[in-house]
Amino acid sequence: METRRPRRGWNKRFVLPLALLCLAVLLPGALLPPSASASSSSPAAGGGSRKRRWVGFDYYVLALQWPGTICRETSNCCDTNGCCRSQPLKWFTIHGLWPQYNYGGWPSCCRPTRFNINKILMLMPILEKYWPSLYCGSSSTCFGGRGPFWVHEWETHGTCAYPEIQDEYDYFSTALYLYSKYNVTKALRKARIRPTSGRKYAVGHIVAVIEYAFGAMPSLVCKNGSVQELRLCFHKDYQPRDCTLEAGSAPNGRSYCPRYITFPSYKPSVVANTTEGINNQSNGEVPSYMRTSDSE
Repeated sequence: METRRPRRGWNKRFVLPLALLCLAVLLPGALLPPSASASSSSPAAGGGSRKRRWVGFDYYVLALQWPGTICRETSNCCDTNGCCRSQPLKWFTIHGLWPQYNYGGWPSCCRPTRFNINKILMLMPILEKYWPSLYCGSSSTCFGGRGPFWVHEWETHGTCAYPEIQDEYDYFSTALYLYSKYNVTKALRKARIRPTSGRKYAVGHIVAVIEYAFGAMPSLVCKNGSVQELRLCFHKDYQPRDCTLEAGSAPNGRSYCPRYITFPSYKPSVVANTTEGINNQSNGEVPSYMRTSDSE
């Protein structure tokens, strides 16, 4: 039987379930920090062909979405769309944790892998709350496939963070830890920046608030004068660093933010079975399209 070599930070797997219960009640500071480097100089034990290649990267982007900007345009509902829940999402949700290059661009689809839902079952209630899909339908995955939003993020971005991140659990728990420790929603509310219909806030003030709270400059992505994403950047040891200017953030770019921007609210368009479907997933019942064989 193949064994996996213990690595620095291995006890996170045992302590995290209890921390996740705390996170559901009180998010900030609940998760334990990930290992700064699982094994930066050598592959994992039993590293056969699945571990032999990866694309290097320089830093991470933690991309956070403002649901109001996306959900106010929702026209079709389904039980996998976070915009369709009975109560609106009033906090930033996670889009993804993305390895990036210093010179611009990013690696993607770095290792052929089959998504193993069993590795993140204990994280499902927290992922449903803080990392939901805000769209209906399946997302494109690597190598010509389609699947749920989490599969897309893991295959496209998570596989490129090896060896710092080695599997699905590492990827999603690391993103949740950073999201919890660097709580953007809380930092903005503390500065009296709240989602209020029609109220505009200076971009410079928003950036200054986040930089003061976390010690590094974020980047903003806007759509039609509203915040669509706020992105935090981290070194490979998970310490904050300044984000670089987004390619589309020039005045004529599609993600350009004007001088004053809004955090729009929205009214959910709820379908009859939306709440039931989300509650089932939160209770650990996995949709059929996400199930995998126990032999994996």
